Amino acid sequence: MRAIVCAAALACAPMPALAQYAGPGVETCRGHAEREIRKESAAVTAIAFDRDQHLNIERYTRKIGSQFVSSLLFGNGAIVYAKAPAVEMSFLCLLADEKRAVFFHWTPRRDAPVLAQCRRGAGDAGGCLDTLLQVAEQDLTQAYAQRLQEARELDAARKSEDSITAFRKTADVWRAYRDAECARRGAGDERKACMIELTRRRALDLR
Repeated sequence: MRAIVCAAALACAPMPALAQYAGPGVETCRGHAEREIRKESAAVTAIAFDRDQHLNIERYTRKIGSQFVSSLLFGNGAIVYAKAPAVEMSFLCLLADEKRAVFFHWTPRRDAPVLAQCRRGAGDAGGCLDTLLQVAEQDLTQAYAQRLQEARELDAARKSEDSITAFRKTADVWRAYRDAECARRGAGDERKACMIELTRRRALDLR
């Protein structure tokens, strides 16, 4: 409920211009996020914020409900686990001042670079890539199954096999493209990361 109230209040409020930020509020928000997320999972080892061009602050200086908020910090980062791939995220943090965070909210970031994700933790990057590729392939298989069923139903209505034939041909062409494109980009981890990213994108396109 608190997240909904905050989001609604922010959506209705006029927003000042973004400014890239590297001040003490970053570590204030990161520490607050780490404490909050560890309450939900003891397996979390750290919260990482990407200190790049996406890390921005908006000077807010007004109340949300009864809580005064001086700034809104936006950016990307990750929830890091010791024995599992990091969860890439985009986040919003509300600051009462640069030493006190009052709210943190994150959403999964599906467009994050895969190699960066697998190099966040202390584990084996190659094993992480293998796991993510397996998950991406499973998601794609589920998306294909749904589209294949739709093609079967369309063919049944038309009393033909045109839709299934076209769908399978398209799937074969895409897989050949993915394999060739990822081989072109490199070998080893770079190739696996490319395959994961393109497979994820293909699954999203089919949904």
